[in-house]
Amino acid sequence: MLRLCKHVGGLNNNKEVHVFSQFILGNRRVFHSGQVHRNANGDRDFLHKSVVPTDHFQKSLPRLPVPKLEDTCRRYLAAQRPILTDEEYTKTEAIVNHFREKDGLALHDQLVAQNKKNKHTSYITGPWFDMYLKDRRAVALNHNPFIAMQDDPRPEYNDQLLRATNILLSSLRFAKTLRANILEPEVYHLDPKKSDTDSFKKFVRMLPKSLSWYGAYWYKAFPLDMSQFGNLFNSTRIPRPGKDVLWTNPSATHLVVLRKGHFYTLNCVDQSGYIRPGAELMADLKYILEDTVAPAEFPLGALTTQDRDTWTTVREKLLNAGNADQLHAIDSGYYVMALDDDSHGDGDLVPLCRSFLHGDGSNRWFDKSFELLINKNGKSCVNFEHAWGDGVAVLRYFIEVFNETTKTPLVAASTLPAKTDPTLCVKRLEFNLTDELKSDIQNARNEFQSKLSTLDLNYVQYSKYNKNDIKDLKVSPDSFMQLAIQLAYLKQYGDTVATYESCSTSAFKHGRTETVRSCTSATKHACALIESKANPLPSLQEIDQAIRECSTVHNQLTKEAAMGQGFDRHLFAMRVLAQEAGQNMPDIFADPAYTKLNHIIISTSTLGHPSVLIGGFAPVVPNGLGVGYGVSDDFLGSVTTSYIARDGRTFLQALDRSFDDLFNVLYGKEFR
Repeated sequence: MLRLCKHVGGLNNNKEVHVFSQFILGNRRVFHSGQVHRNANGDRDFLHKSVVPTDHFQKSLPRLPVPKLEDTCRRYLAAQRPILTDEEYTKTEAIVNHFREKDGLALHDQLVAQNKKNKHTSYITGPWFDMYLKDRRAVALNHNPFIAMQDDPRPEYNDQLLRATNILLSSLRFAKTLRANILEPEVYHLDPKKSDTDSFKKFVRMLPKSLSWYGAYWYKAFPLDMSQFGNLFNSTRIPRPGKDVLWTNPSATHLVVLRKGHFYTLNCVDQSGYIRPGAELMADLKYILEDTVAPAEFPLGALTTQDRDTWTTVREKLLNAGNADQLHAIDSGYYVMALDDDSHGDGDLVPLCRSFLHGDGSNRWFDKSFELLINKNGKSCVNFEHAWGDGVAVLRYFIEVFNETTKTPLVAASTLPAKTDPTLCVKRLEFNLTDELKSDIQNARNEFQSKLSTLDLNYVQYSKYNKNDIKDLKVSPDSFMQLAIQLAYLKQYGDTVATYESCSTSAFKHGRTETVRSCTSATKHACALIESKANPLPSLQEIDQAIRECSTVHNQLTKEAAMGQGFDRHLFAMRVLAQEAGQNMPDIFADPAYTKLNHIIISTSTLGHPSVLIGGFAPVVPNGLGVGYGVSDDFLGSVTTSYIARDGRTFLQALDRSFDDLFNVLYGKEFR
């Protein structure tokens, strides 16, 4: 483990790595300290003015390591073992051994050489961006996840207009703070009492950027990559033939508001470049909410639900029909705020999750870096496009906005909209639509509705025990949930399948994610013992030990992934390298076992913060399950999505029984 730790500058014991990896785990589970650091002079345009510049650590961040080829091959075989038959595994083992000794050696050496020539980034950055941008599937459902925000604890602040205004103001302050390079950098503190202090900040501020990371490490503080933050605002994904592009216009100063399928631009700054007063912005949003225009007959947002090739063609038609300025306005706005008419969320969360994951497509623009969705009840959510980044930037923004709007909102419940003329700052976009374009939009709506008719979404909340109970039992909460998911699938389908859990590598320069292969030989063994019908049955002690072994193995996989020592990205980069060089594809990538492992039946992700109500995403394959789960101080929960090939409701019933079984074993109770 010491060797792995040196890649991040010297994490020097297993406890440090374990704590750090638990922080890193999950591409939607990165935490900020949550402290609101106020600007001393009360400048209303900024969240705070960090002593340490936002980009101060970027130059000295450690680079993502290229794992050793033998380690990648070993880890790959370990991930294959639980999902292959003995005969399949024997064949795959021979292929992998040949790859390690022959083809893989040359590819690995090429990758290492290429990596040394590109010290400004990581070896996975280019291929990973291309993987998203070249994907011709629609971003809606296939890529975009959602994160729903908790209600404001004060009911009166959940009014749609009031919450929209406060979220807008805090978002503008976040954007301006970021652009001014005074947003506090993301730093994970192993010892906050020592490092999350003014003296620490003054110390690292004095260091040259080339040494700043090492100074932070001296305090056992670990800065995270901030490169994705530049694509948060005024950014979008634009469809192009073969490969989309990411485009950002930081000079734009307007918000894009969606209401009843209509697009509005709302100017957010005054002539001097300052954020306009909250009462004025409230008046503008009120004007949009009260606009009596009928719902759009041909809502353009539906076009962003289509596959990228179709959308590329239709967008070109839109441009040719004279809609360049309108599309530019959408693309360049801070973000999209969608004001919905539904009142989902009081009681049953399933309709709310459906609305936030996809809606009917008419009041959405899925290409934008993120959409802020707010319904009649004030329920709020971020739905974000995934090519530009992962959860590090999104969740930081999410937390900052939630903290400010719920603790120190800039507009009070007693505030009245200003008596101004909203038409001076608000403009409803009018589009020139030919009959062919109208037909294209209708086709997009029909196709999306057809797709949605095959998507099921279910939610379970298990309240018998919670995160603290799992910790008291000396088991990792995340490994517990992953084991429960494996057990539920075995209960329902009698099988063990490829499973994906995302882990952030943001401790490294331009780090994205690595995969934790949470279906292991240990989980397969533990599940088999729990479901055993043998005579005599396995003892509770034997099953208890097997459950704890799952936790040990899972923690190790998490540590490795967070330290850039998984195998998925390494193999992916070598495969891309062979393709781009026109080389013969090594047998390992043509092996049916490789295809099987990368056909992700169970895709999982977790997030946790007091600001988060719930989150979810669609399955990544037609016969898969999308399992978004949470472990809180009050309950265990999961939002599970599936298409008609899987029964998500039955799966969650099996998951509920799995929770019972695991807790009974760990508490020494009979469960059969």
